[in-house]
Amino acid sequence: MKKTLIAGFAFALLCGCASQPAEEAKPAENRTPVPAPAPAPAPVTTQPAQTPTVQANPLKDPNNILSKRSIYYDYDKYEVKDEYRPAVQAHGKYLAEHRGAKMLVQGNCDERGSREYNIALGQRRADGVKRMLLLMGAAESQVEAVSLGEEKPRCTDRNEACYSQNRRSDMLYSGEY
Repeated sequence: MKKTLIAGFAFALLCGCASQPAEEAKPAENRTPVPAPAPAPAPVTTQPAQTPTVQANPLKDPNNILSKRSIYYDYDKYEVKDEYRPAVQAHGKYLAEHRGAKMLVQGNCDERGSREYNIALGQRRADGVKRMLLLMGAAESQVEAVSLGEEKPRCTDRNEACYSQNRRSDMLYSGEY
C-alpha cells in the first residue's frame, strides 16, 4: 500500500512539473500597440552615387591579352616564339585561377607536307602550348591538345602570306569549340 501511495505521489508530482501555467487572457481593449522607433536619418554624403559596374569577360575584351588566342609559327617549327609567350602565360595564369575553365589547344599546319607529317607537326605545336600552360599553373585536366593538321586553314591561297596564317595553334575555351 505504501508503494502504491508513493508511486501515485511521484506520478502526480511528475505530471504537475511537466505542465506549464496557462497565461491569463488580457482584454483586447487594454492592449496598445508599441510604436516602432523612428529610423535614423541617412548620413549625408558628398560623393556622387556610383552605379554598379558589370565586370566584362576578360576572355572577350579586345584590350585584354586573354583575347589573343592564336600562336603563329615559322615554317616547319613548333617552338612558341618569344612574342607569343606573354599570351600563353596569361592564359595559363587564368586557368590556374579559374579551375572550372577548360581549354582545347588545336595545332594547325599549312598544306605543304604530307598529311601524316602535318598531323604530327600540329600535335607537337599543340603539345608545346599545353606544356607552357601547365607550367603556368593550369591543371592537366583543364587542357586538351589536338592536331588538326592542314584540315582547318584560315586562308586557302597558295602563297607565303596565306601559309603563315595557317601555321598556328588556337586556344579555345569550353563553349567555343
